[in-house]
Amino acid sequence: MSTRTHRTRSTHRTRILIAAAITAATMALTACNNGEGVQDEGASAGSASTSASASSNTPSPKASEGTSTGAGQTDPKGSAGSEGSAGGAAGSNGTTGSKGSSGSSGSSGTSGSNGSSGSAGSDDSTSASTPCTSASTRMAATEVSRPLNHLLLTVTNTGSKNCDLTGFDRTGYPALRFENAQSVPPAIEGSKQQAVVTLAPGESGYAGVLLSAADGSGSGGYTAKSLAVLLDESGSAARPSLPAKGVYIDSALSVTYWQPTMADALAW
Repeated sequence: MSTRTHRTRSTHRTRILIAAAITAATMALTACNNGEGVQDEGASAGSASTSASASSNTPSPKASEGTSTGAGQTDPKGSAGSEGSAGGAAGSNGTTGSKGSSGSSGSSGTSGSNGSSGSAGSDDSTSASTPCTSASTRMAATEVSRPLNHLLLTVTNTGSKNCDLTGFDRTGYPALRFENAQSVPPAIEGSKQQAVVTLAPGESGYAGVLLSAADGSGSGGYTAKSLAVLLDESGSAARPSLPAKGVYIDSALSVTYWQPTMADALAW
């Protein structure tokens, strides 16, 4: 076969293929124009909607965190759920705060202001002092061995109120009247206190009595067997018992001011 004959056949075959392709395209176009045949429903759009719904069903980490924190729901991953529980803990703290406010019911502590009824203690009758009298006290007279020739007077408040040892005529010392004595003995000035001795209920005050001169220099001595002690200007007197043999007194007889302690009373 010659070369020319081969080229003629190839060209003829190409033309046939082109004609067939044109015919098929023409038939397809005609079918579309007539409303026949298969129409494209936009399958790619459907797949797009499917992928969109799939993406909407797949929670992004950030969105799920926001949801669990806002709604208090548990995130499938659990991380956001821990944040929700933290929020719950914060809420419980708020509740604790409310307990703190109930703690303000510690205003029941203001019932402690009832303790201010202790201020009623300010008007306690024991805080108001009155002069000690023979009616509100008990008196004792004790002869002591040291110092020599001394008698100790002890007066105890037996009343329910404080009382002041003002002394007779507010001198601050007791006025003594021994049997057969012509006058009351003078006070030892060095023993005078800075303030009047006050006795609370049950407390005692003291006074020391120098009966006679230790060196025998006193004069007009004699033995007295009774004693009256004037406590205030009302004239009421306490009468403590003296030793059965009595006590010897002379011109040295003197008495201290009322003292808060026994030692102070016997220091003179």
